Amino acid sequence: PSCHRARGGVHPGQVASLKMFAGLPELGISNGEDLKETLTNCTEPLKAIDQFQMENGILLPTLQSALPFLDLHGTPRLEFHQSVFDELREKLMERVVVIAEGKEEDRYRKLEELLEKSFPLVKMPSIQPVVMQVLKHLPKVPEKKLKMVMADKELYKVCAVEVKRQIWQDNQALFGDEVSPLLKQYIVEKEAALFSSDLSILHNFFSPSPKTRRQGEVVLKLTQMIGKNVKLYDMVLQFLRTLFLRTRNVHYCTLRAELLMSLHDLDISEICSVDPCHKFTWCLDACIREKFVDGKRARELQGFLDGVKKGQEQVLGDLSMILCDPFACNTLVLSIMRNLQELLSQDALPRDSPDLMLLLRMLSLGQGAWDMIDSQVFKEPRLVLVTRFLPAMMSVVVDDHTFTVEQKLPSEEKSSLSYPTTLPESFNRYLQENRVACEMGLYYVLHIAKLRNKNALQRLLPALVETYNDMAFGDIFLHLLTGHLTLLSDEFGSEEFCSVVFDGFLLTSFSSKENVHRHTLRMLLHLHHKMSPSYMETLMKTLEPPKQVGKWLQITLLFAKLVHRILTFAILHLKL
Repeated sequence: PSCHRARGGVHPGQVASLKMFAGLPELGISNGEDLKETLTNCTEPLKAIDQFQMENGILLPTLQSALPFLDLHGTPRLEFHQSVFDELREKLMERVVVIAEGKEEDRYRKLEELLEKSFPLVKMPSIQPVVMQVLKHLPKVPEKKLKMVMADKELYKVCAVEVKRQIWQDNQALFGDEVSPLLKQYIVEKEAALFSSDLSILHNFFSPSPKTRRQGEVVLKLTQMIGKNVKLYDMVLQFLRTLFLRTRNVHYCTLRAELLMSLHDLDISEICSVDPCHKFTWCLDACIREKFVDGKRARELQGFLDGVKKGQEQVLGDLSMILCDPFACNTLVLSIMRNLQELLSQDALPRDSPDLMLLLRMLSLGQGAWDMIDSQVFKEPRLVLVTRFLPAMMSVVVDDHTFTVEQKLPSEEKSSLSYPTTLPESFNRYLQENRVACEMGLYYVLHIAKLRNKNALQRLLPALVETYNDMAFGDIFLHLLTGHLTLLSDEFGSEEFCSVVFDGFLLTSFSSKENVHRHTLRMLLHLHHKMSPSYMETLMKTLEPPKQVGKWLQITLLFAKLVHRILTFAILHLKL
């Protein structure tokens, strides 16, 4: 270049390059500013450039003779140096991994030395991967460096999760900002599953195995974020407890159990060994997988509950949250229903069954999770159901069982007693006043639907209009009920049966509960063709959403889908 160009400033593109190499002087290496100053003050720029190249090029004597040879072949010096640089960078990054796997006393010292030499260049894109590799493998990054990374959004974004863990453990608010979107995503996914367009008794919300659920995106991300850091694990648990208390959303309880078992799958003993709920959750997880609590596992679970020592009662709060998980609750109540049927066949009393007493104890503990954590009174709730509710429920079970058996008998052997149309008063009262009794009553309705016992279902459904905390109109029960009712699809041809299901139950609260409206439409998408046109026409007028969309968007879309499906069915029927 001419002296004029050398003295007359730098091209804008070169200015960006000069800034990029701003950290070099701290390491005693010349950068673009030094070259600029040299060219500005020199009288012979070509000699100055040669001298700069000699002093700052690759310090390998045997290379000097090879560079002119590359020039003759038209290979630009930049291209050559860049390829050498890239190769050296990869070798250095590999060397960092080797150092990190070395002896503990040596690796810390070597990595810290390398960090001190490289960190000034952390903003240089070509060097940044090396710095991040060192930070990643350094078990304890110096506080000053962590603060610099945390203060720079770009650096924080690209640094490895191993480094972020060290930042998060002393910055709960920042960790909360990272975790919060994941927790929201988890809840959205669970709620979407409850409103799935599928309607089946075989493929429902509880169908995925625990192992499959733990492979979900949110659980895997949270597990990676926590790693082996007990402090971060405790923070996540505190977030889940707080959100559970604030929202009463039981899906947070599911995540609490899934997270622990995900860490168990990865054999993270640093966390599993200090979580007092680990072995209990592990045993319960096996029961959930089988959808049944057998005698052996029941004794193991009882051992954990009885093993809570005086002064450690707070563990009951976490155990209650584990048992409040809908998947755990589903397993417990299904096991209770099976136990009651076995007792009926053996002519045995419920209170004489230790397994049943344990199942009720665990169900009661799980159903009381919110109250226990909110009040901070860590004491198992009393079982008032055994002598009061169970006799009433068993009488209902006996009625239904007797009727089913009689239906199979020849006409001359049937008794003259008619099937009861009302329920025991105490049964209805406990459905309204006791959470555990209500949960058992709801699952008994599902059990009856599974047996296709239309008469028993017609007797039970009206009793669900008034239940404890409107549990019968919760998403989980309605999701299961709508799937179970598909087993009775042919019965929907009877307006009497439709009247019980819709007028006597679902439509009693759909106007005030958007979710009931949605579940009703979900069911009609599958059963509309079974119903009489006149009843269906009346039902459609009742279920038509308001004109303004707003919060009714999902209902409007479902209603439109139902209308389209009815019209399509009618057209096909006419063609046939």
